[in-house]
Amino acid sequence: MNPLNGPVEVGVRALVLLTEAFPGRLDVAELVFLDHAMLHSGDLDGGPASLQPDLPAGPGELGLRRALVEQGLFVLMRAGLVEMSPDKRGFLYGATEEAASFLDTLKADYAGALKERAAWLAEHYLRRGADVREDMKQITRRWADQLRAEATGHGRDEDQ
Repeated sequence: MNPLNGPVEVGVRALVLLTEAFPGRLDVAELVFLDHAMLHSGDLDGGPASLQPDLPAGPGELGLRRALVEQGLFVLMRAGLVEMSPDKRGFLYGATEEAASFLDTLKADYAGALKERAAWLAEHYLRRGADVREDMKQITRRWADQLRAEATGHGRDEDQ
């Protein structure tokens, strides 16, 4: 098992997002986008520097990320840090009262960087009402354009 980007790490990132959204709740699609945005925040207008470099696997990354977010949420629910509730939008996930205290025990610089980006995302998307799904569509359109350009040879530097 690879602990990096495994269910536990992705679960901690989801918990950071859900704690910042507290008492609000998010669905899996929102968490998938916000998790991606938290790691690649430099790709968003006005966002802080990205925590991870861009990789050519972009579109496939989202499919894998969804499964990992779901697995991470399961770990968090078993630990009593996240609750799931039905809603007209589907199942929503929210941090429990214990979540913030748990996150306060994480002292690594990486955890602090996640919290900073989650606060920025919460302000941009959750409090100002920016459309999470519209920004996700823009990201996937950019990936599709890059793939098309690479497939036709327009994405390469011909001088090399």
